[in-house]
Amino acid sequence: MLVLIRALLAALLMAAPLPAFAASYTDTAALDELFAQLKSAPSADEANSIVAEIWHLWFTPDNADLTDRMQKVGVAMTRGDLSSALTELSSIVTDYPDYSEGWNQRATLYYEIGNLDASLADIAKVLELEPRHFGALSGRVMIYLRQGKRAEALEDMRNALTIDPFLSEKELFPELAPNVTHV
Repeated sequence: MLVLIRALLAALLMAAPLPAFAASYTDTAALDELFAQLKSAPSADEANSIVAEIWHLWFTPDNADLTDRMQKVGVAMTRGDLSSALTELSSIVTDYPDYSEGWNQRATLYYEIGNLDASLADIAKVLELEPRHFGALSGRVMIYLRQGKRAEALEDMRNALTIDPFLSEKELFPELAPNVTHV
């Protein structure tokens, strides 16, 4: 599963950059529209299409240097060189502290190498910058489950489902009825 996640993240990181947007590195109006569509998506297929657009916006910032550096992270991840990817992401979050996806990707790498405390700290920063980041919430769900904090994981899962009603991690919680798509 980690290989699949790493391959998907690398592919998204190496995608062509989007046209110029706001100083926040992401087209906020486009994100707002996509999140509104996601919240009311009638099917998992439609939601997945919207989610892909959101990830594309997050992974392709409006800054040539930042885009190049994120692509370097993607290359390092594709090679399985997590150390280089982590070094580059640490540099990115230092140089671009308001770029939520830099923090999110570093949180993901911390999780992969087993540094759960550092991952949780970065997830907190992601959610401070982008409270709708369902990926960060899902990541925290996985950490809480590993730590045996099921109640906290369930709370985050419910919060994530208000953003993306079709998250697959929902299946980890039998108490969330399988046919429920909106919590």
